Amino acid sequence: MNNLINDGLGLMLLGMGFVFLFLCILIVATTFMSKLVARYFPEAAPVIKKTVSTPTPIGAQGTDPKVAAAITAAIHQHRNR
Repeated sequence: MNNLINDGLGLMLLGMGFVFLFLCILIVATTFMSKLVARYFPEAAPVIKKTVSTPTPIGAQGTDPKVAAAITAAIHQHRNR
């Protein structure tokens, strides 16, 4: 019985050790690949356009009047329950 528990604990530690080692290798590999991509394929700087626009009220961005009426009717019906 004692030998079986020792074998189980040994297998558990061996398995956990392999998983931990694999995860460490995975972290190192992804960090290396990230630095490699950032070095040889740098991200282009975004072009910022300075435009002045007036804010439009919510719902005025081209909403279909029939859809707005249906939503308003649904809200009104829900509140009257």
